[in-house]
Amino acid sequence: MDCSSTLLLLVLVTALVALLKWRNKPKNLPPGPTALPLVGNILTMDNRAPFKTFLKWSKSYGPVMTVYLGSQRALVLVGYDTVKEALVDNADDFVGRAQVPFVNRIVKGYGLVISNGERWRQLRRFSLTTLRDFGMGRKRMEGWIQEETAPFDPTFYLSRAVSNIICALVFGQRFVYEDSHFLRLLQIINGVLRFGSSSWGQMYNVFPWLMELLPGKHHTAVNEVEELKVFSKGKIQEHKDSLDPDNPRDFIDCFLIRANQEKDSPNTEFHNDNLIATVLNLFLAGTETTSTTIRYALMLLIKHPEIQTQIQTEIDTVIGRERIPVMEDRKSLPFTDAVIHEVQRYVDLVPLNIPHYTTRPITFRGYTIPQGTIILPLLHSVLRDEEHWEKPWTFNPKHFLDINGNFKKSPAFMPFSAGKRSCVGESLARMELFVFLVSLLQHFTFTTPGGPESVNITPEISGFANLPHKYQLIATPR
Repeated sequence: MDCSSTLLLLVLVTALVALLKWRNKPKNLPPGPTALPLVGNILTMDNRAPFKTFLKWSKSYGPVMTVYLGSQRALVLVGYDTVKEALVDNADDFVGRAQVPFVNRIVKGYGLVISNGERWRQLRRFSLTTLRDFGMGRKRMEGWIQEETAPFDPTFYLSRAVSNIICALVFGQRFVYEDSHFLRLLQIINGVLRFGSSSWGQMYNVFPWLMELLPGKHHTAVNEVEELKVFSKGKIQEHKDSLDPDNPRDFIDCFLIRANQEKDSPNTEFHNDNLIATVLNLFLAGTETTSTTIRYALMLLIKHPEIQTQIQTEIDTVIGRERIPVMEDRKSLPFTDAVIHEVQRYVDLVPLNIPHYTTRPITFRGYTIPQGTIILPLLHSVLRDEEHWEKPWTFNPKHFLDINGNFKKSPAFMPFSAGKRSCVGESLARMELFVFLVSLLQHFTFTTPGGPESVNITPEISGFANLPHKYQLIATPR
């Protein structure tokens, strides 16, 4: 049998299985658009920005919807009240993580991001404790961030500066900005995020079995991630060769020490596969998301020069232009803090969230949700919830200021998600955004050759992440 016949047979068998499953759909599911066998709802979705389709459908079917991504059933949660009720008030029911096919292809179910059960609990607890011990969110971390904030051309150095901080935490070292190997790794990380957010990447996650049989960019992306794995394995081996159990230097050392302590336990989760995957998780997540947010922030400040000027005036008054900013300054910079929060709300970096998963049958708002259902808590709908934001579709720092100009919190500010699966690196990201942006605005005024009108805030790619267009930046010393 030739390849084309094999592929046709596989498609027919899969279609038959899908039809049989379709005839036995569970009862009492939430409403949703009519779906077709095998392809589900994907033919009527905006594959360039699926979250926009979900938001539109919710106006007809309500804040809890059933949609089908191919043959995979998914529950879409829309709006702050719904997402909070699921992820916070019913955290144990929604704590599962979906096995995102492209990510699973790389990490094989290991690591922190897409694991479940005891593996996830142990790795999350260990990661949070260890990262905090090494300064995440504390004064020690400020020094590492400040080391990367000397005046520079932010277009050229941004992702390197941010990545060096997670490298210091995980690998115990920083890289010089001209290191060609480091630049190659950052190029791969950027490419992985772009691929995962592209239509091609979303097709892989819906039809992984089919995409594996077809040529395309997904094979290139997987091969490039292998370079990251080889790099991580090399760093882990270097740590094994020089490990001093009494003086851990970084995250890898702490993991290796714990692994040695549990080496005789048959059920230990502290083994090489989980270490490699978790290092990849931290390296990927700790590099691109924060640097992308800062790129957006600079675009928005160029687009709104009056806001940039007001931030600089506040910084000059409180800190001046000589002293390096620290997190303690945030309380005295309410307008700056409000702008940073509004940047995160407005750019809506991960609109679909990382998918959750029902590991057992649950009941939610009177509906019966079967085990094995993907859960999509739509962060886009929370950050644009008209019940909680005065002008949700407008960049407006007043969303985070009271009538006296003091900073005010909002419960619907969820860029890091919420509940038990919220971002492990949230405190690090908050510190990076504040110290980097304040330092940059101390030393530079940002413009672009075409002026504010030329700045295109609309994302170039809107899939898993909203990724900005590339642009030319002029950083004029103050």
